[in-house]
Amino acid sequence: MHAVAPDMRMNLASPEGLAALPKGFLAFLEELHREFTPRQRALVTQRAARLAGSHAGKLPAHLPPSEATTSDWRIELPAWCADQRNQMTGPADDAELCVKMLNSGAPGVMLDLEDSTANTFDTITRGVDNILEALRGKLTYFDKKRNKVVAIAQSKTVIWLRPRGLHLHQAGVFAEPIPAPLFDCALIVFRVLPEELKHPLAFYIPKTESAAEALWWRDLFRALARAKNLPADYIKCMALVESHPLAFEMEEFAFHLREHLLGLNLGRWDYMASLIHFNLHDPAWVLPDRNTIPHNVAFFQNLRELIPEICHRRGMLAIGGMTALYPSREDAELNARALAVLEKDKKNEALSLMDGAWTGHPDQNAIAVGQFPMPNQMHARPESAVRYPDLRPRPSGVGAHTLAGTRAAVRTVIRYRNGVLNGKGASLLDGYMEDLATDRIYRLMLAQRTKHHNAVKISDTDGRAVPHTPELLGKLFDEELARILEELAAGKLKDAGTPTTFREARLLSEQMILRGDFTPM
Repeated sequence: MHAVAPDMRMNLASPEGLAALPKGFLAFLEELHREFTPRQRALVTQRAARLAGSHAGKLPAHLPPSEATTSDWRIELPAWCADQRNQMTGPADDAELCVKMLNSGAPGVMLDLEDSTANTFDTITRGVDNILEALRGKLTYFDKKRNKVVAIAQSKTVIWLRPRGLHLHQAGVFAEPIPAPLFDCALIVFRVLPEELKHPLAFYIPKTESAAEALWWRDLFRALARAKNLPADYIKCMALVESHPLAFEMEEFAFHLREHLLGLNLGRWDYMASLIHFNLHDPAWVLPDRNTIPHNVAFFQNLRELIPEICHRRGMLAIGGMTALYPSREDAELNARALAVLEKDKKNEALSLMDGAWTGHPDQNAIAVGQFPMPNQMHARPESAVRYPDLRPRPSGVGAHTLAGTRAAVRTVIRYRNGVLNGKGASLLDGYMEDLATDRIYRLMLAQRTKHHNAVKISDTDGRAVPHTPELLGKLFDEELARILEELAAGKLKDAGTPTTFREARLLSEQMILRGDFTPM
């Protein structure tokens, strides 16, 4: 009897975890909960309706002209964030990694409670503890190799904090679940004493799907500031463009958040997943093997060039996305290839007039920063900007559709989900840093190939078509699990976990695909 996959969109606070929350916090949170939970539920319902409409043929489109797009408004960028040529990101619950990122020399560091952090109550609250210590300049870790405590070095590095997205819930705090980002932001702000902070309080908003959602975040930031007797615009933020609908509403989104917003970031991997999700009904959108898709494919490049045009006209920073191939200090060939890919990718972002990039490893920082000619390119505007470019160019003639690519996807989602079951929100697998976004891409790619198996040719090594039926998908999951378990037994895999957690990961991943559950979780 197969187990049923749990709803991973929420985690459950334990009695011990609740007891450890700061005195007075639940009363602080409850007032916010009454205002913001009903609004979040309405927004999540609107998301579902919009996705269903897209699958019925009503695809995302630009909004009619409004004050947001026709009036002459601008954001005043503070001097402390004028240089964000590289923003390094990693899980907030890992104190050692947080300190290493903050000591890397990167102009910005994002401490993450979302994609790269497992969604459990313990990891989230541990991440918040680390965030607060980092903001105070007091975060440390014990270096076993050097037998010493390592602290954060004093620097101008800007710390950004990414809470969980609006689609996630936190259970066990009150009788009904509350929005996960409400819990995260409230817990951080409740514990903040402005006089202790070595850095401004700045969040990174994830997974937005409409301009209307900016009003939820704006009002939350204002409510938190008011509750702490801080100026209304005290909390600053950047925001990720990670969903296909938001790409059509970026200027309206920025307008709503203009007292807080400092820039937009192309979260390319979640954006790719969203693009697949909103076009899941269309066989013309069955994407090739992920690692055969070029970084400048048109559906990325058109958006990559639009974001700086909007941002610079409005006084904001435009930040590029993450390069998934990771450097290695153990494999010289992989290291050289990863850094060469990084340089080419970030050079393209700089030429697209982005102001900075995202990375996840200290060895990437110097190369990333080096591709951008100056602290920012706010003055730069393209010679012939296209305000409404094609944001849905079909990926024809790009990459390869292969059975080997399908196997790689199956293998990755099993190994990634096993990592989640063992408390890891991001895992380095076969040279690529895989997190929630890339796992979602692979699950959606597998769903595409299964859904449209009669319309799209997926070839084996001899060029023969292999129909990707649900039965074949199950067979591939069984075969790849067997191979993983064999490698695990032989000591060839460094993944955490046991045969039991790998089997559970295999089951969960296939169930999520077959039941069409592709919200980021």
